Amino acid sequence: MPTTTQTLLQKYEESKQSNPKLRIRDHAKLLGVSEAELLATGIGKNVSLLEGDFKELLKEIHTMGRVMALTRNDDCVHERKGVYNNVSFDNHVGLVLDPEIDLRLFMNNWKYGFSVDENGRLSFQFFDKSGEAVHKIYLTENSDLKSWSHLKSLYEAKNQQQPIITEAYMPPPEEKPDEEIDVNSFQTAWKNMTDTHQFFGILNDHGLTRKQALRLSPKGFVNEVPNDTVIKILEQCSLQQVPIMIFVSSRGCIQIHSGEINKLVQTGPWFNILDQELNLHLRSDAIHSSYIVRKPSEDGIITSLELFDNQGKMIVQFFGKRKPGIPEIEGWRGLVKSYLEGINTGVIVESGN
Repeated sequence: MPTTTQTLLQKYEESKQSNPKLRIRDHAKLLGVSEAELLATGIGKNVSLLEGDFKELLKEIHTMGRVMALTRNDDCVHERKGVYNNVSFDNHVGLVLDPEIDLRLFMNNWKYGFSVDENGRLSFQFFDKSGEAVHKIYLTENSDLKSWSHLKSLYEAKNQQQPIITEAYMPPPEEKPDEEIDVNSFQTAWKNMTDTHQFFGILNDHGLTRKQALRLSPKGFVNEVPNDTVIKILEQCSLQQVPIMIFVSSRGCIQIHSGEINKLVQTGPWFNILDQELNLHLRSDAIHSSYIVRKPSEDGIITSLELFDNQGKMIVQFFGKRKPGIPEIEGWRGLVKSYLEGINTGVIVESGN
């Protein structure tokens, strides 16, 4: 084992002794390295480096049966149990389309893969070029252990000693001054959307960041709301059994839950959904701004609740459960409308020019 790896391993062991409750992601931040680099200190013991076409590996995950998919960013963790059915790819963009495991995959951001045995908790874990996790797949009590072992051996790298070399992503460009934006053209494009997926293209066409777009939105389409809105709305969704959709993204994956939610628990700064098939962990003190957003579509207005951190990055999005060709459910739309009507109008800042 190279000296630098040995030194990092020693520091990792010391960090675990000092902070036994921290996850590996947090230990990596304390030590100033990436999670992938820290995980790689276990190669030869409980970790194996993978190689090959990860798209082909993902097509075989269904053979493991029922597993747990995990996608996260700094402030939100999305864990969903199910089977990886209907996996397909168009170049580097992939889909997993199942009522339980519903993913959008961006394979150009997948660089490193590992098989991991954490005291009997088995997984495949994938990372981007910066060493940040993009997606993890954990076995459950209902998974096929033999299939995991077979896939591990099939994709295990022949050279387990190759270094994990990370590369930082370029920072996003600075936000343009509002006066450089053709606001009228942008607002017209917003109002003429026929599919919510067009929004990303509209941002690119007008050189807008997402938060800037919300600020410059056409009147009546966006409300900035208090940051405890998410808790109040999810509590009502649970109470009224309104089915919702939850979108959580990493650089390489968007993970989606569709359905009802039930058990809500606040633990310290973390607000949690703790259901049998879904666990969501949202760091409520990291929410810097919250918006209720309406976008036109061929199926009518689509309403979302969007949360952002202090750098303007999306933490999580919530929608009413729906599919293309089906209007937004009235339960969700009515719940959001009632919430807005119930807030003191001096608290809500309605955007628009």
